[in-house]
Amino acid sequence: MKAIQLAKPGGLDRLSLVDLEDPGQPGPGEIRVRIHASSLNYHDYGVVSGGSPTEDGRIPMSDGAGEVEAVGEGVAEFAPGDHVVSGFFPQWIAGEAPVADFKRTPGDGVDGFAREVVVLPATAFTHAPKGYSHAEAATLTTAGLTAWRALCVDGGLKAGDTVLTLGTGGVSIFAVQLAKAMGARVIATSSSDEKLERLTSLGADHVINYKTTEEWGAKVRDLTDGRGADIVVEVGGPGTLAQSITACRIAGHIALIGVLTGRSGEVPTAALMARQQKLQGLIVGSRTHQQDFVRALEATGLKPVIDKSFGLADIADAFRHEESGAHFGKICLEF
Repeated sequence: MKAIQLAKPGGLDRLSLVDLEDPGQPGPGEIRVRIHASSLNYHDYGVVSGGSPTEDGRIPMSDGAGEVEAVGEGVAEFAPGDHVVSGFFPQWIAGEAPVADFKRTPGDGVDGFAREVVVLPATAFTHAPKGYSHAEAATLTTAGLTAWRALCVDGGLKAGDTVLTLGTGGVSIFAVQLAKAMGARVIATSSSDEKLERLTSLGADHVINYKTTEEWGAKVRDLTDGRGADIVVEVGGPGTLAQSITACRIAGHIALIGVLTGRSGEVPTAALMARQQKLQGLIVGSRTHQQDFVRALEATGLKPVIDKSFGLADIADAFRHEESGAHFGKICLEF
């Protein structure tokens, strides 16, 4: 089978297309899946660029979607021909998070989905939403599920709430779509007027250019008659957190899911405390969360925004496209 391997110390020029031995037939509790698509995430870029070192020869990509080719003894949930999508934390089935690292995350601590075939425990996958292409399904593992958990699992989103999203990455766009599908009001930010227009076309009720409106937290308060947003999907980290605290209502929820402006920095704790807000860190979600998310997608008919697809052999070009920041929505590999 064809696969992509990353040589140490990482870097886009150290990604190679190789031939590997087929993994064979599934054992008890396992399924064999023909992988047809993956999608790029900031986490994957950290691995392939060398920013998050991994083992020499690692197969990258945390997201994988494809078709079941065979099931092992004892597997009743899947059958050959089923369309499936991988989970980010294969060992996290339900309940509170039991993980605080990426040691068993595909494409990081273990081999990922930049390959044509995998044989893995059945619990490493869920069914894909009915009517989804493999590329569309591949966007759910990381970006889609993160947005779902931020809004619906941890944030308790309900119709009539106001949601603030930052930027136009995969998580943020999913958050705009999910919030609108569930009857919320959305305020979205970007540094690009062109992207702000596209956010408006997706349903954002108000948009803010954070380059021309530096005090965008105050602008969010103005747009909500001084109240602030009920939920903030905070993807920036230390460089944007102060503004997000300003933008969030008293006793509101800030879902901290990103480190785009750095891994550490000053937190205005007095403001957070005074406004009695909840700051919730999260990394993706459990298998049960993903199953709930798939049901919600089928019920709403929501489809992800895909910017561009590349072939498996063109994985470095796909990451260069991500690096450029020109994309709007998810970048996929299809093979």
